[in-house]
Amino acid sequence: MSVTERRRSSARRDSLLGDQPGAFASARYVRITPMKARRVVDLVRGLQVDEALALLQFAPQAAAETVYKVLESAVANAETVEGLKAADLVVSAAMVDEGPTMKRWRPRAQGRATRINKRTSHITLVVQPAEAVSANGTAKSGKKSTSTAKKGKGA
Repeated sequence: MSVTERRRSSARRDSLLGDQPGAFASARYVRITPMKARRVVDLVRGLQVDEALALLQFAPQAAAETVYKVLESAVANAETVEGLKAADLVVSAAMVDEGPTMKRWRPRAQGRATRINKRTSHITLVVQPAEAVSANGTAKSGKKSTSTAKKGKGA
């Protein structure tokens, strides 16, 4: 990335990474509802990149394909622009923002119509080296704790 291109995207990079090493990628106006995309993104947040790619490759959700592509792009950005190794990267931040909604109408009985909302999403993934993430404490561990299990009504 040339210096001019870095200046243009520096505000976005500063908001996501600050002065820390790492890279990001985003897909905008994706025709997936934000709720469905967030289900997939929540699976990979905090994971190593190779684990996240393997998980997304076999995830049954339709949004997994798009998130997989965005993650591959973020890894490629980190390798080419920042000179980082893919094996050391962790998904440090992952967000899904709501894009514009297309409004459509569907005919119903007795001359009525109902509105159909076709929602879009903006998916952003940030990858950083594991050392930088562990210093900040932003990544989750691969194992879930058992203390978060819900207890029964009587216990």
